[in-house]
Amino acid sequence: MAMATGTLTIDLNAVAANWRSLDSATSAQTAAVVKADGYGLGAAEMATTLARAGAQSFFVATAEEGALVRTALGPIPDIFVFSGHMAGDTAAIRDLKLTPLLNSIEQMTRHFEALQGYRFGIQLDTGMNRLGLEPAEWDAARSIILPQNPALVMSHLACADEPDHEMNAAQLKTFRAMTDGIDAPRSLAATGGILLGPAYHFDLTRPGVGLYGGLPFDAAQPVVSLSLPVIQIRTLHPGETVGYGGSWTAPHAARIATVSGGYADGLLRAIGNGGLLFHQGRPCAIAGRVSMDLIGVDVTHLPSAPEVLDILGPDQTIDDLAEAGGTIGYEILTSLGARYKRDYLEGAA
Repeated sequence: MAMATGTLTIDLNAVAANWRSLDSATSAQTAAVVKADGYGLGAAEMATTLARAGAQSFFVATAEEGALVRTALGPIPDIFVFSGHMAGDTAAIRDLKLTPLLNSIEQMTRHFEALQGYRFGIQLDTGMNRLGLEPAEWDAARSIILPQNPALVMSHLACADEPDHEMNAAQLKTFRAMTDGIDAPRSLAATGGILLGPAYHFDLTRPGVGLYGGLPFDAAQPVVSLSLPVIQIRTLHPGETVGYGGSWTAPHAARIATVSGGYADGLLRAIGNGGLLFHQGRPCAIAGRVSMDLIGVDVTHLPSAPEVLDILGPDQTIDDLAEAGGTIGYEILTSLGARYKRDYLEGAA
């Protein structure tokens, strides 16, 4: 049956293959980051697929996300929470066996007073200035923290997607200065850090975007494809315009397909007037602005009227679309809207 909304197809075999590929690139344990609803693809589905592939540790942004993933995975896997132990998280951390990554003296105090003896990890700031203990704070607190056996001591690289950036080596040096000689497992590398090589791998890696087909993991198998149904096709006379603001003018007689999808579905307004959709591999340019629920596409050159046009798939990756919109693949993925029909492909992997 033809749908009125787009169909987002998510290849679970590709997710598993991408995890195995990144896992085989290191001798460390390989975790999986499933925050932001599994980067927009469904936290429960992503976590279940990755656990089946071999992941035993998972990372989420908040305790609320951790609750969803715990329900999907059952009691065994480790679930680390990047935002740490926030006020109001205590019951969830205790009851769901979540491991907060404490990132301030205030959070340490809260955790050790409320849940003495419960698992925790520590975040260190090695130069990103986002979350984590500064070197001076760590120096003051490490003699209290380390005897309590943190499950993980981690930091995060700011520029790992640029292999030659001087900040990578500087952060590595700081991380080693802060942690060499400790017994706790260490983690520095997300997807980009894995690709920087063994010096960055430590005990645990935590790939995220690479699992879902995004750069900087350019060997990733593509995970998502997105097809938008054509609602109507109309013929324009030369000089007629399309969409809000009349920003596209037909240079000659033209056929415009209006497809179901828009910025409310995560298709960024910035891809208007020139972004591409595809019909059986043939590019078709967006005509006019992307509106909330609809996009006009020039299909004058197609031999027959298309029923659907593809905006993500073999012809256009999340990073291609991101480039057209002046952003990054992460934003495309995590913005993919709730209105799409989601098809999860599973087969013999």
